[in-house]
Amino acid sequence: MNQLVKTALFCAAIFTTQFSFGQSAQFPLVKDFGGIYEVPEASERPDGSMDYYVLVDLSTGAENNAEISRWVDNVARMMNLHGLAGVSKDRMHVKVVVHGGAIATVMNNEVYQKRYNSENPNIPVFKALEAAGAEILVCGQSMRARNLEKSDLYDGVNVALSALTTVTTYAPKGYTVLKF
Repeated sequence: MNQLVKTALFCAAIFTTQFSFGQSAQFPLVKDFGGIYEVPEASERPDGSMDYYVLVDLSTGAENNAEISRWVDNVARMMNLHGLAGVSKDRMHVKVVVHGGAIATVMNNEVYQKRYNSENPNIPVFKALEAAGAEILVCGQSMRARNLEKSDLYDGVNVALSALTTVTTYAPKGYTVLKF
């Protein structure tokens, strides 16, 4: 092979590699949050013909309350990864039960502002999750332990008796429990 052909092949390889690594994030189910990337070489993928029942047990708080919690965004990522593989919105049955250290993520802007001097950056993510079909629940026991009322939470979140009973109710119904 002459030097010109070798150089052309090398340049082509570099050019194509840059495109494979420089792809843009995708948001197939949860718009604008939980960006994910195609992995063409992946041999194991979700099955687009299956229904997925997922209960996310969300108890880890944000590292920085002025930023979106990576754990809240991870719920969007999980849904988007399924969507990327061909699982439609109507086949994703997701419930998120928020408790413990994560409870601040569901506070309304007024309460959040008083505690953290910032608007709650997680509300838009939760709204996008809801638009994608997820139901957001908050543990009533965690609310009481932190002196929170329903009116202290963003509109749209539903109150459960507890995170514990939510898990024990949905796990026997076939929901896969993910702990974040």
